[in-house]
Amino acid sequence: MNYDEFADLYDHQYDVYRDDLHFYGGVGERAGGPVLEVGAGTGRVTSFLARRGVNVTGLEPSARMIERAQERAAKDGLNMRFVQGDVRTFRLDERFETVIAPFNALMHLYTPNEQLQGLENIHAHLKTGGSFVFDLYVPRFGKANTVRHEGETFHAPDGSRTDVFLVQRHDRPRQHITTEYHVDTTHADGTLKRRHYTLTQRYYTRYEVEWLLRFAGFESPRVTGSFQGGPLESGSDVMVFSTRAL
Repeated sequence: MNYDEFADLYDHQYDVYRDDLHFYGGVGERAGGPVLEVGAGTGRVTSFLARRGVNVTGLEPSARMIERAQERAAKDGLNMRFVQGDVRTFRLDERFETVIAPFNALMHLYTPNEQLQGLENIHAHLKTGGSFVFDLYVPRFGKANTVRHEGETFHAPDGSRTDVFLVQRHDRPRQHITTEYHVDTTHADGTLKRRHYTLTQRYYTRYEVEWLLRFAGFESPRVTGSFQGGPLESGSDVMVFSTRAL
């Protein structure tokens, strides 16, 4: 997934998402050493950790996402380090106390080989006993092949209005969910501009993730059904995994 053209919309959509921030802030503060964030995006979580004094490095494959993250850092007066790279192949000399992969970052690993590559590379960048913490959404989707508007409307200072419509297509055999975004911007003079983006994610089941972690050299994880703790249940929206490198 190339997020370069998607970066501006992504920032608008998720800049106000706060559900996971205090959880990852606590993980970072308890790390006691450098933290690596996989899939740092536009720096939403990275900047939150940096403001709390965490020594955090953001790994992100998209150059445009990193640009947005650096703009955020400059605006907030933060000195943050970002590295452009793929979780499967990046190489850093540093070994980290903790690696985090917030907000479904691992859902861009589409095959078992890619997933193991990514997890083994994360393991290689952790100190022995270092923590790996991440979350994935529970795979429940809206009605497929139907155009939906889920309340995402953005108003700009120039008087324009942007509405985000989406259509989802579900490939069950491959466990892929593809979301097609139709982004309509109506300008003050009534002209309409439409942009189109496609996002494909590979969703997981709980025990599939547990086995992948064991194959990649991690201990059996602690799994919760929210960022506040508690069991993973049928009504949970997220699966939160915490494990350590053996």
